[in-house]
Amino acid sequence: MARLTDLDAQPSVRTMSERPSPIVARCHPALEGLLPPPVPARAALPDWLRAMPSDVESPLIGEAVRTLKHCSPMIDALGLGFILPLPARVEARGGALHWDWDFPVIEDAPLSRAPLGVHVPEQASGSPLAPAEGGFIVKFLNYWSLSAPPGWQILFTHPFGHPDLPFRTLTGLVDADGFRDGYVHFPALWPNPVWEGVLEAGTPVAQAIALPRMAPGIESRVMTSDEVTACRTVQEALQSERGVYRRSYRIGPASA
Repeated sequence: MARLTDLDAQPSVRTMSERPSPIVARCHPALEGLLPPPVPARAALPDWLRAMPSDVESPLIGEAVRTLKHCSPMIDALGLGFILPLPARVEARGGALHWDWDFPVIEDAPLSRAPLGVHVPEQASGSPLAPAEGGFIVKFLNYWSLSAPPGWQILFTHPFGHPDLPFRTLTGLVDADGFRDGYVHFPALWPNPVWEGVLEAGTPVAQAIALPRMAPGIESRVMTSDEVTACRTVQEALQSERGVYRRSYRIGPASA
């Protein structure tokens, strides 16, 4: 049976390259102090993760089991990249979306004073994203321009860990090292037209993850005999001890 010391003796893969320059978020001077800024996703983990228990009884197997709170890969994914927040309070009632915020008149930039717009449903025709009857597609307006260092793109997607939101932000990839001075807005499916409630300013709208343009490819092959042995060692350790991945392999998202 593998021991933790056996795993620690294996060649380390934890080499860290030099940190790239940061992604820079900029807003118009007239909006300073009005907009909630983008925040690191690890600082905006969903409330349910903190509130959920660490262990619960399982009637199926007759003993306590660990919950998702112990799943390091999931937690690291939830904290990956940064969150773009909703700029203003939006209320859904009576089949319409309402907002009221003190947006200034800006004469030197063609910025919409509405925090969201719409896409006509026909734009999704022929795709599985087309909303069901009564559903619609919104567009969350983003007032931050985002510039990435050379060679980096930004993947925008629905905020991880937020399936409770009444919308589903669509996924898109932007060459943010070249498209530095424009605004990336976020189309989102709104599948339930009768949902009523409030989305407070600061609600996560999109999760943004920086990706290098020159990402590695994929190679498929059969394991060598040494790789079979190494794989078995890891699997036996995972089955015999708790926390092997967390203690011996996990690095987690880099600190800012």
